[in-house]
Amino acid sequence: MSPRSSVEPVPLAEIGAFDHECDVLVAGFGCAGAAAAYEAARAGADVLVLERASGPGGSSAQSGGELYLGGGTEVQKACGFDDDPDNMYAYLVKALGPNADVEKVRLYCDGSVEHFEWFRACGVPFNHSFYDQPTWMPMSEDGLMWLGENSWPYNTVARPVPRGHRPPASGFGGAVLMEKLSAAATGAGAVTHVDTVASNLVLDGDGRVAGVVARKYGERVTYRARRGVVLTTGGFVDNEEMLADHAPVLLGHGKVSDGLDDGSGIRMAAAIGAATRRMGVVEIALTALPAMVCRGMLVDGLGRRFLNEDVYPGHWSVHAVRNQPGPYWTIIDEEGYESVPEADRWGVLPKYAAETLAELEESLGMPAGSLEATVETYNRHAERGEDPYFHKDPKWLRPLKPPFAAIDPGAGFFGGTGGPASGASGFTLGGLHTTVDGEVLNNSGEPMPGLYAAGRAASGMHGEGYVSGTSLGDGTFFGRRAGRAAAASVKENA
Repeated sequence: MSPRSSVEPVPLAEIGAFDHECDVLVAGFGCAGAAAAYEAARAGADVLVLERASGPGGSSAQSGGELYLGGGTEVQKACGFDDDPDNMYAYLVKALGPNADVEKVRLYCDGSVEHFEWFRACGVPFNHSFYDQPTWMPMSEDGLMWLGENSWPYNTVARPVPRGHRPPASGFGGAVLMEKLSAAATGAGAVTHVDTVASNLVLDGDGRVAGVVARKYGERVTYRARRGVVLTTGGFVDNEEMLADHAPVLLGHGKVSDGLDDGSGIRMAAAIGAATRRMGVVEIALTALPAMVCRGMLVDGLGRRFLNEDVYPGHWSVHAVRNQPGPYWTIIDEEGYESVPEADRWGVLPKYAAETLAELEESLGMPAGSLEATVETYNRHAERGEDPYFHKDPKWLRPLKPPFAAIDPGAGFFGGTGGPASGASGFTLGGLHTTVDGEVLNNSGEPMPGLYAAGRAASGMHGEGYVSGTSLGDGTFFGRRAGRAAAASVKENA
């Protein structure tokens, strides 16, 4: 390994004069970094933010922009929904599980209304309107959407209330969100150094993190952080070696990132003894359209249904890739397809169409009679408004009749391509083991002085499940706490 790619720590004694000094240094200017920088600066700290790209945003800016918020926000109330922190907690523990981090989930739910108001104070707007259809993200400027709260089994453990909050953007809203958050951070006094990538942590003689070594256009730049370093460098989906070691299920699939989620922050911290947690946990998205899946069915390569299609689409995506043989197909009839509003079709067209299921099976390479058996069973129960196998909501149940169509997730959305033939893309959720205040823990479970982390560089609220909005929500909520904790650190590296 070349010295440039090494993540081994640099002793403070080896650095003469630092090129730059600050109280709190934040590495990474996505949503978690913006939140940390804002809170640290508001607490009176001198804050520097390093961003390896040429401007803030990161993967957050390329996201759908959903924020998972609830407990009784102004938007929820305006749209006629009654929510409370306990109800939100019951849903999130189930949806983010098994093995969700209940301490972090509890804090997040109890602080969710305040966190919503924090976004508004940062200038993020929300329309008081509700999008009442299953989707990855609405092609509208509605401020509230469902994220699986109204589907089985989640509607059996918590009162169904929508909590997907969105800034006004038709489609991807992450850029709107990051424009406001980055402006808030710099407005609070945080200074940004772009085109600068953190490469190594600096340790003083007591083992405290005292700063970072970075590279800007290939040149070494040193930064001293008197109070703390906050790592918000993202996950590791863009690092094939780390995927092979920790999350090989994502190998060969597409990547949901800005292309720079290479795990560098995780590796730097691990090099000084930081513990990692749940590194195999991932989120996966099939480019199958929920509006069509709900009106028909999602089947595996053997023509079998495997989950109720009206759940949060990430659930059936992960279940498919982890447990079912591919390829995966949306099966729908003409009536179902035509009932999807044009704007909500996202340019998705069937790959195959046939008058009989036998013909469709042959086109799809399925065993003879497999899809016929699935549809026959589905139709027989749908006639009675039932789905005893998977409990899809009765409002979506209707016997399918010819002509039938098969839609390939690999074809992608908006008339584009779906990337890898699997039609699946994903990102990582595991990362550094942190306290609720973002302190990075070592392998003995002790906080590592001067080191904090948040966002996808850290292991957040998630167990083995995921819901849209919990990356941006978790990253900003615990990024805020990390920024405040770093600013309040009393020992300076004098």
